[in-house]
Amino acid sequence: MFSPFQKKKSRLEQQSREDLHIKEDLVEQQEELSQNSTTSEAKEESSGSVLIHKANMDKSSLDLLFAVEQMIKDKQHVEMSHNDVQDRLNHANGQNDRLNRDLKNLGKVIEEREKSILELERKLADKNLKVDQMLEDYRELQSNMAGQNEELKGVIELERQNYAGLLQKHNEMITDKNKRISELEEKNVRSESELTQMKQKFDTLRQEKTHLLNVVNDFTNRLTSPFASNAGKTEESPND
Repeated sequence: MFSPFQKKKSRLEQQSREDLHIKEDLVEQQEELSQNSTTSEAKEESSGSVLIHKANMDKSSLDLLFAVEQMIKDKQHVEMSHNDVQDRLNHANGQNDRLNRDLKNLGKVIEEREKSILELERKLADKNLKVDQMLEDYRELQSNMAGQNEELKGVIELERQNYAGLLQKHNEMITDKNKRISELEEKNVRSESELTQMKQKFDTLRQEKTHLLNVVNDFTNRLTSPFASNAGKTEESPND
């Protein structure tokens, strides 16, 4: 598939070939006109002597002379046409030279553009290779991430199950703890009640004990009082 620059170059080369064919045709026409001009000049020279004796010519000679004059006019017309064709040929040659220069310059521009295009294509190919490598790396990374995600999902599910088990155990422990706290509180209330009762009993027993000790002490004191009096008397009699 041709690029736009190659198509334009091909069109310019084709136009240059057509201009060259036109130039060759004009050169051939110029050569033919030159030959006709040479022949007409020879006839004009031969008719010069005839024109001198024009007055002495008969009708046939006059007709021939008229024909020669007409040929001379035709020759002049052909010369004018030849000059016009020569001018057009010169113009075509100048245009052809200009087109050749433009074509040469355009060829250089196209060559530089083609080099730039080749360089851009090379860079584009390098970019495509890098992009392909990046896509391959991305696919591999995505595959690895997918595998890791599946593993993490399994780990998360396992941890979630473990957490659910631990949470259930924690709730059971909280329930047991609250139950034990309630039981201990009830036991503590009972213990406090029993302790209060025992304290009351202890106070009662202590009071009774104090009372009994007082009674015993008093009884003891009363028992020991007569013996103390008699002993005193006995101790005093030897002295007497």
